[in-house]
Amino acid sequence: MANESRLDIQGLKELDALLKTLPANIEGNVIRGALRAGQTVIASTAKKTLAANGNIRTGALQKSIRIRFVRKSEKKHGWVRANLIAGNKEAWYAHLIEFGTGSFYSGTGSRSKRQPYEIRPKNKKSLFFAGVMREVILHPGIKPQSFMRSAFDANSDRAILTFADYIRTRLPKEIKKLNP
Repeated sequence: MANESRLDIQGLKELDALLKTLPANIEGNVIRGALRAGQTVIASTAKKTLAANGNIRTGALQKSIRIRFVRKSEKKHGWVRANLIAGNKEAWYAHLIEFGTGSFYSGTGSRSKRQPYEIRPKNKKSLFFAGVMREVILHPGIKPQSFMRSAFDANSDRAILTFADYIRTRLPKEIKKLNP
């Protein structure tokens, strides 16, 4: 593991003890804001990566990158989870850009691994493609163009520092509101 990076975080026990003294809704709001701040760093880099790779035609994929917070039915003290998501109904192909398709698939179990992907028609009516009768269409596949993973790899340290900075600035404000 030559490219290992290490980030030491100190003061987590003290932060946890301080957060437990706050009401659950304030604790959740502070953590939710900090998660949003940290993930915004990664999301903006993912959008820039798409632009740099020339993957923008309509801008739908860039617009589909968003942060979603998961709500738990029972309110656990300090339980907040956020997901950084790419893709929606308009940009349904986000995973195809990220991981690639067809002959560029590098996993196991694919019959078309490292050769053109064969598309065979289900019935005789679908043998016509582009006005020509075809029995098999060879699809070369799409090379993986990672934008989410590369954004995470490049900015995970910066996202953690942004998360910590947000807590450092917001927490004293929330404590002052409780004790005027």
